[in-house]
Amino acid sequence: MLMNLYTKCLIWLVAIMVTMSLQAKEVDSSDPYKMVEQVAAQTFQRVTKEQSIIEKDKEHLRVIVEEELLPYIDYKYAAYRVLGSYIQTVRNIEDKQEKAAAVEHIKTFIEVFKSYLVATYAGVFTQYKDQKVEFGEHRPFDKEDIAIVKTKIVEAGKPDIKIDFKVRRGKDNDWRAFDMMAEGISLLDAKQSELHGILRQQGIEHVIQLLDKKSKLPVQFRGDDGDA
Repeated sequence: MLMNLYTKCLIWLVAIMVTMSLQAKEVDSSDPYKMVEQVAAQTFQRVTKEQSIIEKDKEHLRVIVEEELLPYIDYKYAAYRVLGSYIQTVRNIEDKQEKAAAVEHIKTFIEVFKSYLVATYAGVFTQYKDQKVEFGEHRPFDKEDIAIVKTKIVEAGKPDIKIDFKVRRGKDNDWRAFDMMAEGISLLDAKQSELHGILRQQGIEHVIQLLDKKSKLPVQFRGDDGDA
């Protein structure tokens, strides 16, 4: 199931730490490869340090994700990707009031999608197991705006899972993650396909309500299928 794979991909954020030092480092956002590795390192260090808090209240994982991961996730660009052709539809609206209302809906969607991502990543930290991650080679990126960080999740007795993390250079020249390719399948594209029919048939307000409801599910009750 695709969403099962989605959950396994997100587990990478924790699993990578078995191959890295727990000492925090200043994140080098100018290098997509170093950024991915260092953000994972610092996030896991925080999770380890605050385990006593997390054991009492798993909702604290949201705080960690918001403070450690979110600054390095291009959630706005990811949200636009999920909305897909709907963005162009809004751009083509001629009525000023209707267009203004549609733009506000997009802004609301972006914020709800951000909360949904935070909740999804927080849920992953409750499913950590002793996985190992192997990184692919670093490639030149000076002339690129999109880079792919290749990894492979290795777990004894199970097939390896190949994951490509897509990162994007922003206008500030910093790199942020925006998508994952699990065994060649874009998880953003999968989410877009999931919501496309709902968006077309029931509108963006319904999609916003759906994601908002999912983002507010208690962290400890988030399902193993990743469809939170």
